[in-house]
Amino acid sequence: MAGRDIEELSGTLLDERTVFTLRELCVACGVHAEIVIEMVEEGVLDPRGADQADWRFSGSAVTRAQKALKLARDLRVNWPGAALALDLLEEIERLRSHRHAAWRSERLRDSDD
Repeated sequence: MAGRDIEELSGTLLDERTVFTLRELCVACGVHAEIVIEMVEEGVLDPRGADQADWRFSGSAVTRAQKALKLARDLRVNWPGAALALDLLEEIERLRSHRHAAWRSERLRDSDD
């Protein structure tokens, strides 16, 4: 590998157990708190906690916020539209997973015969 530059990558594994505060979510998404607050008010994000100071966001909220920001930036979709689009995309993914699980179950059942 002589003469090659090695690029170091780092990242954070996001899942439902990873928890972010409002400030941490803002840093992860590169936006001001006002943007995240708007996304919460319009149903894009659903934090745990009653007050902004107590809000906690799951790791999947980071991904959802980033997708909403991309929809708003690239397609000029408003926050309610982004929330709807993301809900529909999540439902499609859930249905695909369900279909795949049913397909695997059927294949296993057929191989036992």
